[in-house]
This record gives sequence, structure tokens and C-alpha cells, in this order.
Amino acid sequence: MRHRFDFDTLREIGDSLFRNKRRTILTGFGIFWGLFMLLFLVGGGAGLKQMLSANFEGFASNTIVLVSMNTSKPYKGMKEGRSWQLNRKDVERLKALMPELDVVAPIVSNWGQTAYHKGNTTSPGIKGIAGNYGQIEAPLIKYGRAISDADVEQERKVCVIGKRVYNELFPEGGDPCGEFIQVGSVFLQVIGVDFSSGNLSINGSAADAVMMPFSVAAKLYQRGNNVDLICVTGKKGVKMSSLEPRLRSIMSREHLFDPTDDQALLVLNTEQVFSIVDNLFRGVNFLIWLVGIGTLLAGAVGVSNIMMVTVRERTVEIGIRRAIGAVPRDILSQIIWESVVLTLSAGSAGIVFSVLILNVVEALTKHQAAFQISFWTAILAALLLSVLGVLAGLAPALRAMKVKPVDAMRDE
Repeated sequence: MRHRFDFDTLREIGDSLFRNKRRTILTGFGIFWGLFMLLFLVGGGAGLKQMLSANFEGFASNTIVLVSMNTSKPYKGMKEGRSWQLNRKDVERLKALMPELDVVAPIVSNWGQTAYHKGNTTSPGIKGIAGNYGQIEAPLIKYGRAISDADVEQERKVCVIGKRVYNELFPEGGDPCGEFIQVGSVFLQVIGVDFSSGNLSINGSAADAVMMPFSVAAKLYQRGNNVDLICVTGKKGVKMSSLEPRLRSIMSREHLFDPTDDQALLVLNTEQVFSIVDNLFRGVNFLIWLVGIGTLLAGAVGVSNIMMVTVRERTVEIGIRRAIGAVPRDILSQIIWESVVLTLSAGSAGIVFSVLILNVVEALTKHQAAFQISFWTAILAALLLSVLGVLAGLAPALRAMKVKPVDAMRDE
């Protein structure tokens, strides 16, 4: 008698599994819960990562920001506590001495200003930026365009406004490009609206800023050649942390402070921030898979135990089948199929339930991120369940193969 998997076999499997409904349901629930927790945590972790990554949206991950501070060590006869200032010559110096750098962009900032437009007012942060600043903090232009190199070189009195500034100065909406706003005592023509939503920014959020050409801001706020910040990015493949010592060396040599004085030059390396976030989520993903697979293995052990009990309860039936011609392979495939059907049935329910719950979570977060598992993750989970089902049924199946018809009749 050759055993095949057909509808009769499926009916036999169902009859076998539901001889003890309570034990089967409890074991199936273990598989269901284990897979649900695994996929829910995977989908939830992916969604949380997207939400966190949205805070860094548009910001270059290989940026170093240089800020001049007061010295904390005496140097060449000068006392500690001396102030110094970054300037435009430092920008050209870094471009010339460090070919590894891709972008070198100065910033002039100002706070406490008020912007006006037709009776509407707001208090933005002012950023004087270079044309290449968009390679560091990429704008999301809703209307118009960004600040260009030509704007800086020709000292055009133009500006790009952030989302909050736009909403407060132009509550009626529409394209404001071409309109003039008053910032302090100067009138600037709006050439663009930046709808960037990332929370990682330099000297204030882009949503709250009025951005103008660097050259205009320097004259308007009487900075001369001084700058508040210098932002640099490295070329592809350059590790920014390896450039920090040279940056400090160049600045200390030109501005006469101790190269070992970490407080004299503040160096903010965003590469480290992104690295910390990546390592955090790698650790979270490892824990998710560790907990989920551990729960699944516990469920597989439960499946193996129930199949052991099933084999013991069906000793006479197996003996009779052997007596009328069933070969050991028929018994082996029957027990393994029962194990696979139990794990796949419970696991499929876990997959469907996890997708439904993740859809609810995504709706509750107003679709800010995709709290879902991929198609291939679900396929991988189904394959994993099949393997666990085979492994869980292997030991009981081998035991069933050893049942001899004579011993089965004697037990009866």
C-alpha cells in the first residue's frame, strides 16, 4: 500500500489531530502566538525605524559641523578663555588643504528678528547659506527654487521660507514666489518655500527659518568676514571621524589655540549619530528574531510532544496498518504530514493576524510609516514553519516506524 497525500490523507490527519482537541488547540496556539509575536515585532520595528529615520530626512549622514568656542588651555603666552571666530578664509583654506572634502559651506545665523507680510507676522530664525548648502540639508521645495550660487555671488535680496513661516505669513495659501516680505529693516523677495519635515537641522529647524544668501546675511548683520558655522561633508568612501584631527590641526594653527584643546573647537560629527541609530536597530532586530525564533522553537517542542502522545495512543492502529501492508515510509510520511499541517495551520493564522494588527497600528499612527512585513518575510516565515513541522514530527515518526504488528496486538 503506497501512501499518498490526498483528501483521504487530509481527513485522516484531521481525525488524528482532533482526537484530543484541547491538547491540539493549546499546541497550535503556541505556534500561532510565537509567529504572531515574531512578525508583529519585525513589522513594528521596521515602522519605528522609518519614523525615527524621518527625523533625519534630507540630512547628509557624513556631515561635520565646526563651531568656534572659547579656549580652555593657555597657548603660546595667551591665557585660556580667549575667544576666536571662524571666517571666510577658513572656508577657502579647508577647500585647498583637504581634498577629501566634498562640500564646505559657511552659515551666518541670527535670531530675534520679526518677519512681516500684509499684516501677518512671525518670528523666524535667519540663516545665511551658500548655494551648496542643499547638499548638507536637502530642501523639500514646495514652490519656487532653492538659494543658488548666483544669488550669493550677486548678493540678491531673495529668500526661501520654511513651512511654518509660510503658513503664518501666507495663511491664504498659494504660491508666494515673487512676493516681498520684510525681515527687520530689509525687504526680501520670496523665491521658494521649503516643506522639509526632518527634525535634525543646523541652527534651528528649516520649518522655522528664513534662508537668504550668505553674502546678504553677512552684510545685513555686519559680520564682515566672520561666520558662525562651517559645515563640511566628505567624498564617497571617506570616514569623517578620520578627518577630525586634521580639521582641528588646521584651525588651531591658523587661530593660535592648542590642538589638544577640545573645547576651543566644537566638532559635531553626524556620522556618529547615524552610526548609533543603525547599531541600535541592528540590536533591536537581533533581539526580535531571537525572541521570536525562541518562541517558535518552544511551540515546535509542543508539536513534537503532542505527536509523541498521538503515536502512543495509535499504537494498535499503526500495528494494524503495518500488518496489512503499510511500509515504514508510509507511517513516517503520515506522522510528519500531521506535524506540518498543525504548524502551518497555526502559523498561517499567526501571519494573517499579525498583518491585521499591524494595519491597525499603521492607521493609529496616521500612516507616518509602513508598519508591515514584506511578502518575502511572510514566505520565509512559512518555510521556517514547514522546517520546524518536519523536525517536530521526525522523532515521533521514527518511533512509529519501530512499532511491530505483534507488539501492537499484544498491547490491545
